[in-house]
Amino acid sequence: MKLFLIGYMGCGKSSLGRKIAKAAGVEFYDMDSMIEQREGATISDIFHFAGEQYFREKERALIEEFGSMDGSMVISTGGGAPTWEDNMERMNQIGTSVYLRRTAVQIASRLSPHGRQKRPKLRGLNDEELVAFMTENMAEREPFYSLATITLDCAEMSDEQLVERILELVKENE
Repeated sequence: MKLFLIGYMGCGKSSLGRKIAKAAGVEFYDMDSMIEQREGATISDIFHFAGEQYFREKERALIEEFGSMDGSMVISTGGGAPTWEDNMERMNQIGTSVYLRRTAVQIASRLSPHGRQKRPKLRGLNDEELVAFMTENMAEREPFYSLATITLDCAEMSDEQLVERILELVKENE
């Protein structure tokens, strides 16, 4: 099982990914954290100093790296990774992708002030601007996210329920 969690920033890919990996007894990888660690810089700084293209190339290299690794794993992607070139197609070839769908209002309510600050595109937005920006940006990304093997509406479920449901759906899909 190679499970790619996709969805908008702040939808729970990393926190759920850790829980899914623990429940399944497999490794967990967070692409954003791996890139920050390897580059010795925050994503915000990478975007600022090296540019989005550079960052997206690093994401793609990681996707390829996961494809060459043995064993089962859960991978939390960055929110924009599915929108670049043929990343969705490639992730679906390597494993199973799960789109964690939430509304802009749901995600905005989940984001702490620190969560907003560390995301370059959200910095300085008030609550109304944040929801408006995310609604528009999510609509642009939806055609890519919708290519996921599995789409799961996360609104009415607890993390524990989501972990259980995702593992069930992945098993059904194998």
